[in-house]
Amino acid sequence: MLPFDDDRAVTGPVVTAPRPGLEVRSRATGTGALVCALVGDLDVETLAAAAETLAALVARRPAAVVIDLREVAFCDSSGLNLLLRTRIEAEKVGLDLRLAAVAPTVMRVLELTGARTVFSIHDSVEAALES
Repeated sequence: MLPFDDDRAVTGPVVTAPRPGLEVRSRATGTGALVCALVGDLDVETLAAAAETLAALVARRPAAVVIDLREVAFCDSSGLNLLLRTRIEAEKVGLDLRLAAVAPTVMRVLELTGARTVFSIHDSVEAALES
């Protein structure tokens, strides 16, 4: 039994809505750039796989790294922090990091925090690869 604030009790299992995860896909392009597509929620609970993949991509020092954010449904401060850390690490090794197809939810976080100004943002992966 689980208590309520008013001392009533709830019986039965506690059901929580399933949290979407984060799928991370990466691919090389014919131009030597690497594209990392993130699909799902980019938050404190899902960010480990993205952090590991992005660090590995930056370590490879390709021509450029493009992060495809078109299918990110939610981004919290830890997701933003990952993007900022990745940008800094890329900059340290002289790597061009670009954000592509930024979902409105992510764009809102970038705009509210002022972080939009520090990223190279493109309407599509194709546009990011061409720049």
